[in-house]
Amino acid sequence: MKFLFDLFPVILFFVAYKVFDIYVATAVAIGATFAQIGWLWFKGRKIDTMLWVSLVIITVFGGMTLLLHDENFIKWKPTVLYWAFAAALLGGTLLLKKNLMRTLLAEQMELPEVAWTKLNWSWIGFFVFMGCANLFVAFNFSTDDWVNFKLFGGMGLMLVFVLAQGLLLSKYIEESK
Repeated sequence: MKFLFDLFPVILFFVAYKVFDIYVATAVAIGATFAQIGWLWFKGRKIDTMLWVSLVIITVFGGMTLLLHDENFIKWKPTVLYWAFAAALLGGTLLLKKNLMRTLLAEQMELPEVAWTKLNWSWIGFFVFMGCANLFVAFNFSTDDWVNFKLFGGMGLMLVFVLAQGLLLSKYIEESK
């Protein structure tokens, strides 16, 4: 359910784009992100830092798209978000000497230090890659292709990456039992 909840703005963006245009879709994505936070707040649930970061980035880049009537700004939004996540993980590692992946996931699984380090660096690499892939598609293909990639390509790549991570980590999880 959380996965669908997290994809809510992207799915609504996709549908609004297919029915209307990039500008309506952008406004819908901004509204959907505000609605997500409002729903969590109303339910008394914790609002993840990642969702706050996403709200700021969609509001800034989406707002510039609408204000300047230039779709290039919204096309930069996923890259900025991916690179912000990569920078946070990298900054945690290099500046704070803290593995943020361990901080996020330690309650869900127990891993040796080497596995946490590999996991952290692989996510940094994945987020950098996804930012680059987004820019490549956004500025070398049509807006329609980019919107399709944003939903299906991004989701597909994320699914493959997460499954690969699961396979790589499974040996560590079994060893720690």
